[in-house]
Amino acid sequence: MSKNNEQPKDPLQGITLETIVRKLVDYYGWEGLAQRININCFKCDPTIKSSLKFLRKTPWARTKVENLYVSMG
Repeated sequence: MSKNNEQPKDPLQGITLETIVRKLVDYYGWEGLAQRININCFKCDPTIKSSLKFLRKTPWARTKVENLYVSMG
């Protein structure tokens, strides 16, 4: 018998934004990432630190990054 209050498992649970960005950069590279998500923090002098700073302040961009990460898996 299944419980009615069970939630679907969140694929991002327990994964930090930094881990997500690092794995995407390892997989796609900065250039490939910038082609998939057209934001300056991936195109102009990209670093993990500057990308995290931007993504933490920009919910729509963070959502795109998280969605790309989930679709990668």
